[in-house]
Order: sequence, then C-alpha cells, then structure tokens
Amino acid sequence: MRYALLLNNPEPSDAGITEEDMEPARAAFDAYAKALEDAGALVAVDILQPVAASTTVTLRNGSLQIQDGPFADTKEKLNGVFVIDVPDLDAALAWAEKCPAAQYGVIEVRPTALFFADGQWRSMP
Repeated sequence: MRYALLLNNPEPSDAGITEEDMEPARAAFDAYAKALEDAGALVAVDILQPVAASTTVTLRNGSLQIQDGPFADTKEKLNGVFVIDVPDLDAALAWAEKCPAAQYGVIEVRPTALFFADGQWRSMP
C-alpha cells in the first residue's frame, strides 16, 4: 500500500527558528529518508518552499482565479510530503511516528487511491 505522510507544522520563520537551528533538523530528516530508502519503503519525498512562494489556482466560479499564497491561511502549513510503500496502515503509522516532524507538528497519514507511473494510472488494491 502507498501512503502519503503529509507534514503539517509551523514554518521555521513563524516559529523563530534560525538557519543555524535548522542544521540538526536537516540531519534528522536525512537520516529518516535514508532509513526509509534502506527499508525499501521510500517512493518520493518533497520538502516544500515556504507557503509565501505558493500560488493558488481555481476555476470554481467558471473563470480562472489566481492568488498569491496558500488556499487557506492556517497556523500549521503543509511543508512536505513523503510517499511510502509499506504493507499496511500500521507500518505507515510506525514510519510516521519516526518522522522528525512529529516532534513539532502533525503528520497526516493518508492512503493512496490512484497514482500515475510508467505512463498510466494505477489504483491501489
């Protein structure tokens, strides 16, 4: 089963975290990603730029609307996504518990319904 581990937490600038403070976090995430890779569970990982760099697009009202910034203004922001392939939810939760972001934010664990690979859409069993 594929799961997305959605990392939601305050952005470093919102929490007063400096670049120097980030070094231990970067080392922890590096070790975490390597552990996932060594276990054969890592599919992909993206750590996102700050929410200020985002642009939101919608056609909800019948015309294109583009706005700078996120869809919703919240205290905790989506800051990264790990996609993993593990046997079941218990394994996904065990990996989420090991994620460094769990110490200061919230990790939403969501199963994949569909994914695109090798030129075609595939569904999860």
